[in-house]
Amino acid sequence: MIAATKDIAHPVEAATVMRLFPTRPRLLALGEPTHGEDVLLDVRNELFRQLVEQEGYRTIAIESDCLMGLVVDDYVTSGTGTLDEVVERGFSHQWGAFPGNRELVRWMRAYNDGRPASERLRFAGFDGPLEITGAASPRQALTALHTYLTAWADVDLLPCAADTLDRLLGADDRWANPAAMLDPSRSVGRTPEAQQLRLLADDLVTLLDAQIPQLLAASSPDDWARARLYGRTATGLLRYHFWMADPSSGRMARLLALRDSMMAANLFAIAERGPALVAAHNGHLQRNKSTTRMGGLPLQWWSAGAIVSAHLGDGYAFLATALGTIRHHGVDAPPPDTVEGVLYALPEDRYVVDPRRLATALATMTPAARVSPWFGYSPLDPAHVADTDGIVFVKDVPAG
Repeated sequence: MIAATKDIAHPVEAATVMRLFPTRPRLLALGEPTHGEDVLLDVRNELFRQLVEQEGYRTIAIESDCLMGLVVDDYVTSGTGTLDEVVERGFSHQWGAFPGNRELVRWMRAYNDGRPASERLRFAGFDGPLEITGAASPRQALTALHTYLTAWADVDLLPCAADTLDRLLGADDRWANPAAMLDPSRSVGRTPEAQQLRLLADDLVTLLDAQIPQLLAASSPDDWARARLYGRTATGLLRYHFWMADPSSGRMARLLALRDSMMAANLFAIAERGPALVAAHNGHLQRNKSTTRMGGLPLQWWSAGAIVSAHLGDGYAFLATALGTIRHHGVDAPPPDTVEGVLYALPEDRYVVDPRRLATALATMTPAARVSPWFGYSPLDPAHVADTDGIVFVKDVPAG
């Protein structure tokens, strides 16, 4: 088996990766099977540098709060703020604490220095303002959208004044109450105020679309794009809070699906700017249904990658990352009859594999599914290897 697979392992380089696809994808998705490992961020950063320098990519989008990501984008494009401030305020999920993310921001700012706007790199978060423990207040997105429309649209067409939004929103900690994730009755998502906010948010987004000729003539393209982001985020958050208040058994599956739907909407907007590298967990980027268990119940939903792939076709490509060992988390060498086990037997430390050629090499065996002893690592599913466009394999993950 080792001899049959030696010629399918190639360096993780932009030129090698691009040969996997029939055309240059608008969104090249690089998944990871676990979060927080520095080596995976190093692989991502080096691939992004090469895609920028050799393939004309200009944007990187990561699994982080889309509104917080604007802080990073302002810094890398125009130098607003300091590096320390940006990595502290520009990432959700505590991603700013990882050296690889800091280095990414530093390099992007250095690359952009002195370049014209058309050649500058852009940064985006494409996750909603969501955490495992709950969802943010829609205040930031709603008020920013209202402010933009007040400045550039016909004011008489606005559905409400700013103070009406403020009154209906109330205290932000009511929205972000972590108890609401486990107890639907603690959510404010179906209160009369929240229901009215959903209608107003819909009217504001409709006005944004209806006034597009005037808005594009009066404001900058970036301001318009940000207003669209505020609109998507406001309506998405209000929808998410509504279903947080749902007491039915389908509640968690719906919330997971809503999160990935919000991610997909952001990815469509990012694709409009030109080719981008997208970095997130494999589960958000894969083409097959995502699955998990919560409270003993199996849950299924379509990932952001599956949604985007259905729309973009060859414009979307997915590289799944797999790992050999994460010994500091008890993940030792994979069994030889698993896909990871076959790849682990090769001598290289990290490489990219064409799944079609891998399938040919594995034709004489039926790979077993690897079982991770650590919940934080998601092994490859051998039944869906063919649904990827490439596999990035990292043999051993050093302790951080």
